[in-house]
Amino acid sequence: MRNTTRYPVSGANSLWHIYKTVPFLKVVKNFIVIQLARYTPVLSVKNWLYRNLLRMKIGDQTSFALMVMLDIMFPEKISVGKNTVIGYNTTILAHEYLIKEYRLGDVIIGDEVLIGANSTLLPGITIGDRAVISAGTLVHKDVPAGVFVGGNPMRVIYTKEEMEQRLTDDAIYNQL
Repeated sequence: MRNTTRYPVSGANSLWHIYKTVPFLKVVKNFIVIQLARYTPVLSVKNWLYRNLLRMKIGDQTSFALMVMLDIMFPEKISVGKNTVIGYNTTILAHEYLIKEYRLGDVIIGDEVLIGANSTLLPGITIGDRAVISAGTLVHKDVPAGVFVGGNPMRVIYTKEEMEQRLTDDAIYNQL
């Protein structure tokens, strides 16, 4: 199970209660900043916007590709380690509004992680250092360090040991 906090609502669905959970002006500001950053080709500017205007924790040399969509309601719940690559059109969510409740959860992405294009990260997950997420993956649970995962539903493609062996094999092959 993902690490989320559940908040029950009564009456209309939880999205109908949106401005009881997050201030309207915060959503407007976050929308403008995120849209500006999505189209900004300068990586250092993106990281500055995310750190200083959205209060996200972003490591040095982390790269967000074009069109990455961050959680508009709670971007401050997203942290990304150093030297990580977030692929084109990836969506990172820290909230989910359901019928009878909404849920919030931190999204923690480690150092030197590669997240392929068009992936979706759900709230309350942790991705370990040096993990690889294949393009188009729905990350619905934690990913251990050094593991290669992919698909929907997400599954392990290579374990940490298999990844290390492949890197060793590739290094030997490249020396030939």
